[in-house]
Amino acid sequence: MRFIQIIEYRTGRIEEFDELLEEWAAKNEGHRLAVRALQTKDRDGTDTYLNIVEFPSYEVAMENSQRPETTEFAARAAALCDGPPTFRNLDVISDRTLLD
Repeated sequence: MRFIQIIEYRTGRIEEFDELLEEWAAKNEGHRLAVRALQTKDRDGTDTYLNIVEFPSYEVAMENSQRPETTEFAARAAALCDGPPTFRNLDVISDRTLLD
């Protein structure tokens, strides 16, 4: 079953966060476990962002969480944030394309 993790965080240092994200993506080219990732900004929350990451399964997401490069990224990202992130862990039970 597909799995989506939503990570909500606040930062006034989004440019540095973006640079870190780009660095991580380049280092992990060709062996990432996620199948899709979106970075979004909350229009109603000052300095509030959400990353929406899709994995083939919960198990693959947990494998990704255990990787040293993920642990390093999380620690470096936390140093740029204004507090701990909030995680939502979602099993995909339905997926509908609404546009024809």
